[in-house]
Amino acid sequence: MLRRAFQRPPDPPAPAEQRNYSIADPRVVELFGGNRSLTGVNVSEHNMMGVAAVWRCVHIIAGGIATLPLRAIREHNGITERVPSWLDNPAGGLTRFELIQTTVAHLLLWGNAYLAHVYGGAGQLMGVSPIHPSAVGIDVDDQGRKSYRVSLLNGTTEMFTDATLTHIKGVSTDGICGLSPLQLARNGAFGTALAADQGAANFHGHGPTISAIASFDESTTKDDAKELAAQIDGGLTGPANAGRIGFINRNIQIHPFMVSNEDSQWLESRAFQKSEIATWFGVPDSLVGLSEKQSSWGTGIAEMHKAMASWTFKLWSSPLEDRLSLILPPAVRAEFDYRALLSPAPEAEIGLLIAQVGAGLMSTNEARRVLNLPPIADATTTTPEVPQ
Repeated sequence: MLRRAFQRPPDPPAPAEQRNYSIADPRVVELFGGNRSLTGVNVSEHNMMGVAAVWRCVHIIAGGIATLPLRAIREHNGITERVPSWLDNPAGGLTRFELIQTTVAHLLLWGNAYLAHVYGGAGQLMGVSPIHPSAVGIDVDDQGRKSYRVSLLNGTTEMFTDATLTHIKGVSTDGICGLSPLQLARNGAFGTALAADQGAANFHGHGPTISAIASFDESTTKDDAKELAAQIDGGLTGPANAGRIGFINRNIQIHPFMVSNEDSQWLESRAFQKSEIATWFGVPDSLVGLSEKQSSWGTGIAEMHKAMASWTFKLWSSPLEDRLSLILPPAVRAEFDYRALLSPAPEAEIGLLIAQVGAGLMSTNEARRVLNLPPIADATTTTPEVPQ
């Protein structure tokens, strides 16, 4: 009793670290072994990029958006003007094209992109550097504030906040983390495509490659059967025996052995997989090698470009514009220039500009600015003739 009375009470247990994860976080799914699809294959970023249709879709969307001019603009007196910013020459060791392409690729595959802020010696923002989504974990406190745990290559962990890291989300159902297409499609298009590739590789690598099966009567010994098979193979097959009359002085039955692509439905299944993957990414079938489904000649190319810009590119570039605008100076926002994709044909555009100048809707110099031409003196008093 005395020992218990004077004994120092034990220290209270340290509070457990609170970590709240989004149910859409792909790392949670992988933690519990959920990265394996129903087909039995493992769906990951590396092996999915080995599927031709996935590579093509990611390359088209990420590369296509990266080719668009990214500029910082500001509206002044109703006129949109371009202002200099770090977007013109981003820091972090990547070019502007590489930065945008990598960021959009992360969005396409993981549904999330993370950009660490790069600061100069005076504390000014110099640019951003992408972080692979698999290295980032999100913690959310009871007030909804997020912090980011980034696993570094040296085995340490560095913490970031919204003030030092920009998180770009794709489609999200909780507002914390974007939904990962890799996980959403692992049991459908992605898993089926990987299983088909493995099945084709196993068939060609381990499957039967003989052309026929020869069966002899029971009186033929094993050694005689091998010798006869060699004589048949040497005397009846090959280009040197084309057109010759074959002679076999034995009771032999030849059974052709062949598994056609139509019987295996490889051609149909491969075309369906390409079409389904293209649907997931919003890419026209003709751009993934299915040109027999739709025409891509003439006006079809221009309309396809407009549809890609409106319903695919902008869906991925708009979140990037909004997030980059938050780390630019006040009243300045980031914007991708889509004029090259959405503008009409040159002859049609010039006709529209002439008509607008003739109607007094814009001056000649304003029209020349649209065409990226320098202004001319006394152009505002000149009214061009509108073609009939």
